[in-house]
Amino acid sequence: MGKIKLIIWREFITRVRKPSFLIMTILGPLLLIGGISLVVYLGMQETGIQNVVVIDKAHLLTNKLHPSDDIKFYYEPDDISDSVFKASPYTTMVEVNPLILENNTIQVFYKDLPSLSVQNYISREIEKVIEAEKLRVNHVDPATYQRIKTALKVQLFDIDKAGKRSYDQAKAGIGFAFGYLIFIFIFLYGVQVMRGVMEEKQNRVVEVLVSSVKPFQLMMGKIVGIAMVGLTQFLLWIALSVVLGTIGLSFAKDKISASALQEAGPQVTTQLKAQLEQSGASGDQENPNEELGVMLDILHELPIAAILGLFLFYFLCGYLLYSSLFAAVGSAVDAETDTQQFMLPITIPLMLGLFIAQTAVYNPDGPAVFWFSIIPFTSPVVMMVRIATGNAFDHLGELFLSMGLLIATFLFATWFAGRIYRTGILMYGKKVTWKELGKWLFYKG
Repeated sequence: MGKIKLIIWREFITRVRKPSFLIMTILGPLLLIGGISLVVYLGMQETGIQNVVVIDKAHLLTNKLHPSDDIKFYYEPDDISDSVFKASPYTTMVEVNPLILENNTIQVFYKDLPSLSVQNYISREIEKVIEAEKLRVNHVDPATYQRIKTALKVQLFDIDKAGKRSYDQAKAGIGFAFGYLIFIFIFLYGVQVMRGVMEEKQNRVVEVLVSSVKPFQLMMGKIVGIAMVGLTQFLLWIALSVVLGTIGLSFAKDKISASALQEAGPQVTTQLKAQLEQSGASGDQENPNEELGVMLDILHELPIAAILGLFLFYFLCGYLLYSSLFAAVGSAVDAETDTQQFMLPITIPLMLGLFIAQTAVYNPDGPAVFWFSIIPFTSPVVMMVRIATGNAFDHLGELFLSMGLLIATFLFATWFAGRIYRTGILMYGKKVTWKELGKWLFYKG
């Protein structure tokens, strides 16, 4: 046991002291937050002014659409040919058919695909005009319509929970996030175990090491040591991401609010204030508090301590299961190009587990979710969804079965990998096949 501890410490301290560890620990959250921010920022930007020509065959929209700083509207009563449109300065052409009030359909032609924000802006402006026209045709007072217009809210209740409101899908999303973290950790650091074994094998360092320690001790020390490195880096990433994300969200919220009010202009700002005052008088001011209350209810219903404890269990056991297999693959081959035939059977269960976990967000009680939360090769990812929704605690026998099978499979995989590791780690220059691996399992010594 003392030798394994020395190997664990050697793997941990060697990797932590590398400049690459420090650089990626700091750059990881910066790249993550920066990448997300850049994607959002670029997604909101336009390449230039969008000149939208509206072919108003219904004679309803002309001069009624409000332009923005980046979107300008022009109107034509008749069709424009494709060649004329291509040669024109217009970037987008909207055809409004004469029966728009009946079929609620428009056709949009473009030179370069407009962004989703531009598409939504055009749709909203046209919808406002069509809605106002329908109210006029049907002799409906717009103010009365706005008062009686209803946005339906659907609240789910679990009859087995004494009529308490259900947030299972929201909690399933949280469980999927935990499962995805496990997937990333297993794959990222499991591959590091495989590459570390291959590197020592190629450099012949392992020949010196196995003279003083058993191959199994070397394998376990490397697996646990790299796990400690990954866990340390992971915790640092989470802490830095939370800090940077909080700062970024606060700054973005203030920036967007100020920009929206500035772009709206004094007239729209006055209308907005009047709407807020009116909603406050009618009691609608409780809506933000209601949303906050929903979030607090979800957090209150989540068994935080149990989720974190079981997350750590599946986090570590899943990693130990797969990293032992990755170590076996690394010991059996001489070059990374030779790992492809052995990597596929390892990665398929992981990818399948992630796919089932995604479906569990929408159907956490489905039969596929049940079975894949029991199977050890997929349970570390899928079971986290059932744990977050509370389904696992309603069926403790299934939870304990899943945990027991995972431990048993991990022990078997460790034995299996150890048999391959002890032979493959000292074998060079031979092309290994599945048949050859089978023989290694029964070698004595």
